[in-house]
Amino acid sequence: MMADFWYQCIECSRKFDPSRRLYTCPDCGGLLEIEFDLSAIAEELGKHPLKGPPSVWKYGVFLPVRDRSKIVTLREGGTPLYRCQRLAERLGVRELYVKYEGANPTGSFKDRGMTVGVTRALEYGVSTVACASTGNTSASLAAYASKAGLRCLVLLPKGKVALGKLVQAMIYGAEIIAIEGNFDQALQLVERLCRERGDIYLLNSVNPFRPQGQKTIGFEIADELGWEVPDRVVVPMGNCANIWAIYKGFYELREVGLTGRIPRMTGIQAEGAKPIVEAIKKGLERFVPVPNPETIATAIRIGNPVNGPKAIRAIRRSGGTAESVTDEEIIEAQKLLARVEGIGVEPASAATVAGLKKLLESGEVGRDERVVCVATGNVLKDPDEVVRISGRAKEVPADYEKLLQVI
Repeated sequence: MMADFWYQCIECSRKFDPSRRLYTCPDCGGLLEIEFDLSAIAEELGKHPLKGPPSVWKYGVFLPVRDRSKIVTLREGGTPLYRCQRLAERLGVRELYVKYEGANPTGSFKDRGMTVGVTRALEYGVSTVACASTGNTSASLAAYASKAGLRCLVLLPKGKVALGKLVQAMIYGAEIIAIEGNFDQALQLVERLCRERGDIYLLNSVNPFRPQGQKTIGFEIADELGWEVPDRVVVPMGNCANIWAIYKGFYELREVGLTGRIPRMTGIQAEGAKPIVEAIKKGLERFVPVPNPETIATAIRIGNPVNGPKAIRAIRRSGGTAESVTDEEIIEAQKLLARVEGIGVEPASAATVAGLKKLLESGEVGRDERVVCVATGNVLKDPDEVVRISGRAKEVPADYEKLLQVI
């Protein structure tokens, strides 16, 4: 059974038919969310409990797809939830896990959103999908568009995308357009294109169907912990859809009776791109955009996050918090995670560990908590950055005595 679902504006609460292709509220311009008849889902789960190992489509009863024959999948989800005892000891926290989204098909959490988003594109009957991207979105969309047989357009900020991500979009066959500007400007252009062209479907996270796939991160965390909920989930914030999506996943699990509470959602941004952190710390209802964001963590180098209002709601409704970290703190955490736990992540992912360390030291996060850090992308997403921070290899002649001198 498919539970009923609809668009609902987070600002004016108006509801709209999901057969319409909408990105924002046609009445007030607010962000849209997909809402379900959760009582129907609870009834369905009573008849057919969730079974099998974690994966995005294991939780299909919670996902807004009507025609299951159109599902576009690369077997995303089911990513490891690593218990990190050595790192927990180093940071001084009771229990720590890393949800490693770098194990998804294209190496980031974006694949969860794209399996739902591209499936919806097929349901709408479009021929082309498009996005603006700092890298991971373009790699993921290009892969899923290829799988679905759709044309893919990608707008990127010129010279601002990590090589590991750019080559992915290229090999999957995306048509790449480099914009002489930043990500926020690229997003404005592609949004206008998709609103004016009925044959092109926008799959940035302003599209409310994409975070629906991403909420399965929350489902998997609870599932892998035996349907227990951690005290806190720490998430890097770029365009801010993920922290909202994970919050929404835990909210829905609580509402259907699978769990009893929602973890404290904690968002981390880079010091040079922290509009949501500022809003949370200053008690603002709306964030003030950062005009020229800069950070080594390219995936979160976003100054005007389209889902910022949702992120603020997720943090405040869950009793969470937000913190910023410097590039130096990000690099330190990236090395620490790799060298203590053997988990290689891109800089944006390491921001969660850096932020947790900072919050533990300040006392804002209790040392007796059970914490999950979401690592959103694989270390190979930004190989140039890894080379810069790791140093050069030692070089010696092919001589045994010379080898002994350097080890």
